[in-house]
Amino acid sequence: MTQTPELESLTEESLTRGLMVLANLDNDLARILETLGPPPIWSREPGFATLLCIILEQQVSLAAAKAVFTRLCGVVVTLTPENFLTLDDAQLRAIGFSRQKILYCRGLAQAVATGQLDLTKLETMDETTIRTELKRLKGIGDWTVDIYLLMALQRPDVFPKGDLAIAIAFQKLQNLATRPTPAQLEEMTQHWRPWRAVAARLLWHYYLSNATVKSVTVSQ
Repeated sequence: MTQTPELESLTEESLTRGLMVLANLDNDLARILETLGPPPIWSREPGFATLLCIILEQQVSLAAAKAVFTRLCGVVVTLTPENFLTLDDAQLRAIGFSRQKILYCRGLAQAVATGQLDLTKLETMDETTIRTELKRLKGIGDWTVDIYLLMALQRPDVFPKGDLAIAIAFQKLQNLATRPTPAQLEEMTQHWRPWRAVAARLLWHYYLSNATVKSVTVSQ
């Protein structure tokens, strides 16, 4: 059975197709592609560990979040919700978790462990349903959902409009006097549908090529 376009996962083949469509639609994106070549597909394994890692990445540099996640994986060799829940506050603080991140990640772990949230079933759902289900949990906002949809579920038309690196790249690319707001980014990128996740990868590609320190601070 063929999936609907919204549920199709991005592949190397469809990434290439999306890049060609975007290059024909938008001269700025075409210039990135011509100058830097195609971006990585940037995929992550769907599931609890990835969603927890994305929560850690909220409002901190990617390098800082990766350091905390690496320490966590050193303590909890198999990172399951049940194993995560065996750690107390003192252990998590020693790993590098903030008070808020302890609350958010423990809430996620409890939701998955009790069956309140089924991340496997989520993979077959439409974007609106996924967004609603994940945002029921404290600490999970649109940016977290966008990154999970874009990188873990590889949905082709997700655009993380609250991502700082995306906003910086777009501002530079368009020579804008001010950084666009998430609402402005949403409005100004409608013509990239249904390949906005591919466009996001191009913007990250462009951002990283221009960044002196290749880490970003992001919004929840």
